[in-house]
Amino acid sequence: MANTPDQVLGEIKQKKYAPVYFLQGEETYYIDLIADYIEDHVLTETEKGFNQTVVYGRDVSMSDVLTHARRFPMMSERQVVIVKEAQQIGDINKEQGQKLLIDYLNNPAATTLLVFCHKKKTLDKRKALGKLIDKKAVTVTTKKLYDNQVPTWVESYIKRKGFEATPKAIQMLAESIGNDLERLSNEIDKMLINFKDKIKIDESHVQKHVGISKDYNVFELQKALMIKDVVKANKIVNYFESNPKNNPIIPIIATLFSFYSKLLMVHGTKDRSERNLASVLRVNPYFVKDYITASRNYALPQIINNIHFIKTADLKSKGVDNVSATDGQVLKELIFKLIH
Repeated sequence: MANTPDQVLGEIKQKKYAPVYFLQGEETYYIDLIADYIEDHVLTETEKGFNQTVVYGRDVSMSDVLTHARRFPMMSERQVVIVKEAQQIGDINKEQGQKLLIDYLNNPAATTLLVFCHKKKTLDKRKALGKLIDKKAVTVTTKKLYDNQVPTWVESYIKRKGFEATPKAIQMLAESIGNDLERLSNEIDKMLINFKDKIKIDESHVQKHVGISKDYNVFELQKALMIKDVVKANKIVNYFESNPKNNPIIPIIATLFSFYSKLLMVHGTKDRSERNLASVLRVNPYFVKDYITASRNYALPQIINNIHFIKTADLKSKGVDNVSATDGQVLKELIFKLIH
């Protein structure tokens, strides 16, 4: 049956185990989170020596995996078999390999936890195996977060660690790192390990421990564009150009597209109360006033033109238009067009 990552982790922590787990999808963070917890906690260190098997899809066939799964545990109630990169199992998408797994799903070993980590892809639910997995296994299908969901995830993650954070600190992390949850969690963990007390994280902590400049980041660029501050916007873009590795252009363009798309939504919303706009834009109410201010500085036709300019810059940055300009030059040209 399909579950959320939190549901599955909660049951495992309560020692409510299932014979088969199938973890699949685009967002690898949750797949690793569940598989790592099973690997670390289901068996004791003594039991792991004989009863825990970790294999990689590229090295095994489905028959190999199921041979491991059908073994009986030694001096333990159960055994654990984890298949990492399961999407690389040679015959997982072939009729014979799928038939073998179907047969196993219909009669799994009661003393085995068989865990498939099927990353970046999902099984075809039109086929027999895809249909049966949801019925016979505990499945988790993960998707990448939308950009507007990242700040909420960051805030929640920091709270789970026992800390709080200011809206600006949360936004800096979300805008600068994006929806790569593995990288986000790693950067947050590296920052939080510096504090013995459960303090409130602000932008100065993010700047110091994550390496995101307090003054020269995509969040500050967005603020400069909101009020059409040409000088500040150009300073930030020049900083990006001189530090291209730390400021890749594609995430910047994605953030700008999100920003002007939200301004388009503001213009199309009749109820412009802060509460309603926070809901419509899916942003922290703390930032709603900024979007209201920006909507006054950008008329609807200019917003539409700016979205077109951003899409053009995106194509240039990916070499689609065969333009020889550097990323810095593409970004400078884009910022000029957005403001003027």
